[in-house]
Amino acid sequence: MTTRVIIVDDQAMVRAGFAALLAAQSDIDVVGEAPDGAQGVELSRRTHPDVVLMDVRMPEMDGLEAARRLLEPAPGVTHRPRVLMLTTFDVDDYVYEALRAGASGFLLKDAPPADLIAAVRVVASGDALLAPSVTRRLIADFARQRPAVRGKHALRLKGLTERETEVLTLVARGQSNGEIAQTLVLAEQTVKTHVSRVLTKLDLRDRAQAVVFAYESGLVAPGE
Repeated sequence: MTTRVIIVDDQAMVRAGFAALLAAQSDIDVVGEAPDGAQGVELSRRTHPDVVLMDVRMPEMDGLEAARRLLEPAPGVTHRPRVLMLTTFDVDDYVYEALRAGASGFLLKDAPPADLIAAVRVVASGDALLAPSVTRRLIADFARQRPAVRGKHALRLKGLTERETEVLTLVARGQSNGEIAQTLVLAEQTVKTHVSRVLTKLDLRDRAQAVVFAYESGLVAPGE
C-alpha cells in the first residue's frame, strides 16, 4: 500500500530534497508541497494525504496552528492526516504543543535520510515517533515546567485497570510494545490490545498523546 505524503516547509530546497528522497521509495507517493501552514492546510484538504511533514516555524501560519487545524478539523471535515513535525531545534515549545494537539511526533531536519524515510513509515502505520531520546527529553522538560493537571486527569486515570495503568506508564517511559511485553511478561499482541484500550478509554489519538497525558497527569514524573 502506498503512503501519500505532502511536505509543508518555507524553504524550497528543503521541500525539494525531502520530496526527491521520499518519491524514490516505492511505497511512498509525494502528492504535493506547500510553503506555509495556511497553504499546507488547504493542500491537505484537497489531496487527502496519509502523512503531512510539517515545519514548525513558517510565515503566514506556523506549523503549530496548521497542525491544530488538520488534527482538530471544523465540523464536516472528516479527513485527519498523521502529522510529523520538522524542526531544526531539539527542544521547542511549539513542538510540545503540537504533540498535545495530536501530532504523531517530530524529526530534526538534519536527521539522516534513512531516519526520514523510516519516520514516515512509522507514522503512516499509526504509531508515534517517540523512539529518539530527544523526544522524551522534550516532553519531560516541558512537563516539568507545567503543574500536573491532576484534577482534570485523575478521573480519567481511574477508568483504567491496574494493568492498563502499568502499560501507560511504560509507554510514557519510551518503551516499545516488545519491551513492554518483556517487562510485564506478556505476549506482544496482548500489549497492543492494552495500548489500544488505553487510547480508547482516555480518548487519545496515539502514543504521543498518551506520553503527554502521563506526564501532565502526574502518573510519570520527569526524570524517572
